[in-house]
Amino acid sequence: MHEENQWTPASDESPGESNPKNSSSGFDLGTVIAQAKQVITDPGTFYRNMPKSGGFGEPLIFVIVMGVLAGAIYGVLSIFGLTGAGAAGLGAIIVAPIALSIGSFISSAIMFVIWKLMGSPHDYQTAYRCMAYATAILPVVAIVSIIPYLGTVVRTAWGVWLVITASTEVHGRNKQTAALVFGILGVIGLLTGLSGEYAQRELQEKMERHAEQMEERFQSLEKMGLGEDGEIDPEKMGRALGEFMQGMQQAGKSEQQDSQGAEPE
Repeated sequence: MHEENQWTPASDESPGESNPKNSSSGFDLGTVIAQAKQVITDPGTFYRNMPKSGGFGEPLIFVIVMGVLAGAIYGVLSIFGLTGAGAAGLGAIIVAPIALSIGSFISSAIMFVIWKLMGSPHDYQTAYRCMAYATAILPVVAIVSIIPYLGTVVRTAWGVWLVITASTEVHGRNKQTAALVFGILGVIGLLTGLSGEYAQRELQEKMERHAEQMEERFQSLEKMGLGEDGEIDPEKMGRALGEFMQGMQQAGKSEQQDSQGAEPE
């Protein structure tokens, strides 16, 4: 049974040359970290020496590890209230590697078509490897994303640069052509990403305001329904409930008017 060798980027030898590090099989966290480090610090050399085949196992494991790291960083930052996601941010530790694994195959399929249109002779597996190892930047992006919109800008700009590098070093495409194609796609992606983040932040702020208003109304309702002896007074509770419902209706009408006023004519 053929075992897939795990490639270590620390050496400039080709994949076929004898190297004790390359002959080891199975998962090696040290190798994954070394690969991620070289993608970040020296992507040109990394992609130039990257094996174009060898199966999907190793790059998929790399994607999962990067997803776990990025999710863990996002979760920790959420605990300190730096992401706006609150305790729900801890779920990123589980969601991130799963979503990233699925997304890696989809994005690679898109890139495979683009590279083929640009004249690349390589197959889908090569495209997948290029995109899988580009996820090395995501833990760094997770850190800078504590600053609104900066994470989106860094992820898009850095991702475009890695794709251009892979286009020249792996697929043999002209650098100017690759920069033009992926530069245009990057600008479109950046505008879409910033727009989506803006909408997400607006929705999150609106939900937080509504949660605060609901809490204040419930506290007011509780206080208004208590008699002088601290016990619940049915008559006062009825009046307080009526005022509460009236306030809810007015808030709903106000929100509807605000949304209609925000719509473009």
